Amino acid sequence: MDTSSSSKTKIGVLLVGHGSRLPYGKDVVSQIAEMYREEQEFPVEVGFMNMSKPSIPEAITILADKGAEKIIVTPVFLAHGVHTTEDIPRILGLNNGHDKTEHNTHSHSHVHDHEEVEINFKGEIIYTEPLGADKRIADIIKDRVNDAL
Repeated sequence: MDTSSSSKTKIGVLLVGHGSRLPYGKDVVSQIAEMYREEQEFPVEVGFMNMSKPSIPEAITILADKGAEKIIVTPVFLAHGVHTTEDIPRILGLNNGHDKTEHNTHSHSHVHDHEEVEINFKGEIIYTEPLGADKRIADIIKDRVNDAL
């Protein structure tokens, strides 16, 4: 994919993970980002909604410092939930976000330590869907089951 000749806009990609006090979630999202990065010409960073570093705003700053004018943000979550429909869009400063039909309040117990940080990015942010139901994920499950047999 030649992003430099087909568009004057410099693209950056941000993969967003939840974050955790334990290192495993950060490690998995970082490994996924590294595999994806190897196949791309544009910068790819990870940012975490909560607890892990870098935060979403910090990762956006890294991409902006690398020259990104448009950042495509993909949540590394299987399905929509309060984090993908409310928390992450709010952190990104996106007022329209996704539909908030099922979750009007946020009522679980962990702390989101990046909510007060404002993003200082003048370019365009495009927020994608989470991973969702995908045949490739079913194939991974099939492999795990077959390995266990």
